[in-house]
Amino acid sequence: MIKKEIFIGIAVGLIANSLGLILISSLLGQGEDFVNVIKAAYAEGFLGKLISLGAVLNLIAFFIFIRKRRDYRARGVLIITIFIAILTFIFKLF
Repeated sequence: MIKKEIFIGIAVGLIANSLGLILISSLLGQGEDFVNVIKAAYAEGFLGKLISLGAVLNLIAFFIFIRKRRDYRARGVLIITIFIAILTFIFKLF
């Protein structure tokens, strides 16, 4: 039961981060296609920053789960947020 709740939180965290990434790339891409924005961000070296901005929606999901007392789901969202932070750090190194 606990593993299922954490997995649901991880799935919500991934979906929220993906939607945030799409939202940020559409706002900052100035009408460009999503794939072109990601390629340009990678070429210019700010893909990690773009992914980090996309993780802002995880904050909303985390606080919704905390407010509803779904602590294990909030833990899953937090796991994904930490994973995104590590991924951003790796992009920064290379």
